[in-house]
Amino acid sequence: MKVKPVQEIEEALAPVAAAVGVEIYEVVFKQGKNPSLTVYLDTEAEGGIDLDTCERFHNAADPVLDELDPTFGQAYTFNVSSPGLDRPFKKDRDFLRNIGKKVELKLYAPRKGEKNFEAVLLAYDPDARCVEVDKAGDVFKLNLTQIVKISQAIDFD
Repeated sequence: MKVKPVQEIEEALAPVAAAVGVEIYEVVFKQGKNPSLTVYLDTEAEGGIDLDTCERFHNAADPVLDELDPTFGQAYTFNVSSPGLDRPFKKDRDFLRNIGKKVELKLYAPRKGEKNFEAVLLAYDPDARCVEVDKAGDVFKLNLTQIVKISQAIDFD
């Protein structure tokens, strides 16, 4: 199935997201027997993304997608969702929002014998594509190419 570029879809939906008061975290198109377009929403607002927010975005985005016709007339399912609490950082804003917070890191190669650990994110340099973290007093930098996944640490108190 021929599909318009995800970036084009995201750009078309960005004004809808702004009108609803959310940001687009990611746009994913899955091909196959049941093709689907999923838009993951994010917000800094208290309470995060709820079902009502997803529904408001879905209803507002439908006419925009009809106009854009991302699949050139082919049928697909349109989904709207939250990326979840344990979502990996993908964009600069994800890193910047979490400076000073505890994060979970998974590395490609062990550092001091560990591939998985928690640390506080101290800094992010988008130009150098690296982070600075504090793991129990051990402050060090990691290049993003060394990191499999970095996400906000979830404390279950």
